[in-house]
Amino acid sequence: MLHRIVLSLCVALFGALPLSAGTVEDLSRLLRIDEMLVVMRDEGIAYGADLEDELFPGKGGARWARLVATIYDPAGMRRQFDDVFDPQMAAHPEALDATLDFFGTDRGQRIVALELAARRALLDDAVEKAAQVQVDEMRRADDPRLTLILRFADVNDLIERNVEGALNSNLAFYHGMAAGGAFGEGLSEREILSDVWSQEGEIRAETQDWLYPFLTLAYQPLSDEDMRAYVAYSESGPGQALNAALFAAFDAVFSSLSQNLGRAAAQMLAGEDL
Repeated sequence: MLHRIVLSLCVALFGALPLSAGTVEDLSRLLRIDEMLVVMRDEGIAYGADLEDELFPGKGGARWARLVATIYDPAGMRRQFDDVFDPQMAAHPEALDATLDFFGTDRGQRIVALELAARRALLDDAVEKAAQVQVDEMRRADDPRLTLILRFADVNDLIERNVEGALNSNLAFYHGMAAGGAFGEGLSEREILSDVWSQEGEIRAETQDWLYPFLTLAYQPLSDEDMRAYVAYSESGPGQALNAALFAAFDAVFSSLSQNLGRAAAQMLAGEDL
């Protein structure tokens, strides 16, 4: 159950805001968090359909679809995001100002617009497969652009952070299933943790299979100069502060979504009213 917690700064800008005395709300508008949450909702609805096929094939129907849509409510997701993101960024005013400054430029606007467009595009399995083929071709050709992409992923610790977030989400899903009575008295917390941890290798492989095609697709139109500037920002204190705040906030959102989804799935399996 791989949740793509979201990579660094996968959002788009409306346009430059005044850069002096910027607020966290200004940053959220610049990052267009609301649009990202809508993409996450669409991903969640698709995941819900996969979950039905796995756990109770053909038995969920419109009832399950409505429930999944209710769980992946962008307004509720935004409140949970803000509860974590806002205080983390407010605690680093210099990082906030520097981030508004970087993403208020034409370069910054283009970077984050491409990230959001790529995230949407990868909802299409055919686009994802084509991007994976491109990454394979770049590896065989020893393409220097791939070196820059790998550097960006490393600087932002994207593999480890996404794997950690996916494991947390899976644990939350198990807890939701347990709370819904799916396991009765037969599965202890230790057994749950063991089962979740056993998925780490598969999750890591899935993360790599999705992440590198995403980054390649998103940054293909950028010049090497723009890409190096983005890496440099990501290495800076403000870049690291923003990355940490985004991952913490999205991790909280996904953990809550997963627990609710697990509880609902357990009740569905038991034939209870939801």
